[in-house]
Amino acid sequence: MLAPSPQPLRISWHEESPARAAEERLFSVVVPTWNNLPYLQACLGSLARHSAFRHQVVLHVNDGSDGTLDFARQNGFAFTHSPENIGICHAMNAARALVKTRYLFYVNDDMVFLPGWDTALWDAVREIGHEDFFLSSTMIEPYPTNSKPVIAEKNYGGDTERFDEAGLLRDYRSFEKADWSGATRPPNLVPVRLWDLVGGYGTELSPGFYSDPDFSAKLWAAGVREFRGVGASRVYHFVSKSLGRIVPNPGRIQFIRKWGISTADFQRIVLRLGEPYAGPLADPDAAAWRRARRKARFESLFARG
Repeated sequence: MLAPSPQPLRISWHEESPARAAEERLFSVVVPTWNNLPYLQACLGSLARHSAFRHQVVLHVNDGSDGTLDFARQNGFAFTHSPENIGICHAMNAARALVKTRYLFYVNDDMVFLPGWDTALWDAVREIGHEDFFLSSTMIEPYPTNSKPVIAEKNYGGDTERFDEAGLLRDYRSFEKADWSGATRPPNLVPVRLWDLVGGYGTELSPGFYSDPDFSAKLWAAGVREFRGVGASRVYHFVSKSLGRIVPNPGRIQFIRKWGISTADFQRIVLRLGEPYAGPLADPDAAAWRRARRKARFESLFARG
């Protein structure tokens, strides 16, 4: 028997202004946002100031009653809108319909772009020479983290009111970070062809916890082996300005039951997350893969959710 149907999603689509549509753009920068207007303005302001190329802006506005909806309209951006928060997965899939370029760049609204972010990505795209790739920019964060790809602890403010942009612009190039393996979380760049091939973000993971490694796993299953973090493409991340308002899905166990391996092991033995970039990924070590699968089966048996 089918489960009771959820409430239907209420989404509207709004094309960009003719003036914006007439511009030639390289990437489509897709930003889901939820009543976070000061951060969205900082994000898009930095995009305008610090991009070497022109890019399309596509928003998904959840609610938008804080002025975000008016901001999107007044600036002529392409945007989708839902009167309530529908989560990252549905938001990204809805916004995809308005993408006009060959490349979708997903960034969160609590990130600001730094000069060179797009030239470094475009250099990597041209070096790869094909379109079976997934690239990530490198985040600079103000607080300590165990995430290997992140440049931390570089505190230039934990919110827009205390943001020391001048200091960051002075210093950010001095932080050593080479290219790294294992693109997963935003900000990331993927050819639209690949996005469509794997069906975008998995809505079974709504509102979206663990949807980033799930998307990487779908690309891996489709044969993609070029997962590269670009060290010279940098953004500053204020860190999790929306997560505290969301009731999470049980993403960790959902990932295990879908892929037969934990997220941590997938990132460690398949994507080699945070290791120095050494070219397209090889298949994982067979013995390590078997151990990870056994561990995941055991965890799945005793997990709730």
